[in-house]
Amino acid sequence: MKKNSGARRIKYYQSFDQDFAESHNQDFCLPENYDWIGGFGRKFGGFLLYPIVLLIDLIYMKCVAHISVRNRKVLRKTKSGYFVYANHTLTFGDVVDPFMICWPKRPHIVCSAANLGIVAIGSWLPAAGALPLPEDLRGMKKFANAIEKRIEQKRPVVIYPESHMWPYFTEIRPFTPGSFHYPAALGAPIYTATTTFTKSRIFKRPKINIYVDGPFAADHDLSRKEQQNQLAQKAREAMERRAQSSDYSYITYRQKS
Repeated sequence: MKKNSGARRIKYYQSFDQDFAESHNQDFCLPENYDWIGGFGRKFGGFLLYPIVLLIDLIYMKCVAHISVRNRKVLRKTKSGYFVYANHTLTFGDVVDPFMICWPKRPHIVCSAANLGIVAIGSWLPAAGALPLPEDLRGMKKFANAIEKRIEQKRPVVIYPESHMWPYFTEIRPFTPGSFHYPAALGAPIYTATTTFTKSRIFKRPKINIYVDGPFAADHDLSRKEQQNQLAQKAREAMERRAQSSDYSYITYRQKS
């Protein structure tokens, strides 16, 4: 579909590994004894924060960003825990929108550890459901155990396989099959949530639609690596199909020569 471009909003990039939404505390590191699951305090904090985040997200989606979630009913097909793979295009929305997308289930969102360094709100993110990526192999086992526990609790785990934030980007950037290690290892189904942008008749910023698709499952007769590749292919096909409905580029991205 031909896309109309927003005037004078141009960003230049050298590679898809570039991040356009860096935290002010980008060098923040998790403490060596960081606990991805947490104890009673974090559980109680999450109990208090969940309705607040839902309300904030509802106001943001309806009154600020004008976001509609399409086909969310397919999530009801899975009673167990599941994974949601989404394109990384909304600076604030990608933090809070999974709460409305996955409602009434409470999601846990895989994110960069730098997010925990954000002033005022960073320390609250783990209680809200953030699962920061570990910086080294020592934390990987605890991180994997936390993901497994959340799936056992029948909760959604949200992953942004593109890794880096590109606001209002209308295409699907490359991502590796390694992002699909956990659903392959745990035998859990996956869904996709694809954010798309169409020109608004009223506002300067585009109208946003988030399309949910799935569930997708791997063939368990395949090897673990083959399952990852299969899930990655199914997710990419679903996301690219939905991304074709974007018809407005609020920000134009150009590669530096």
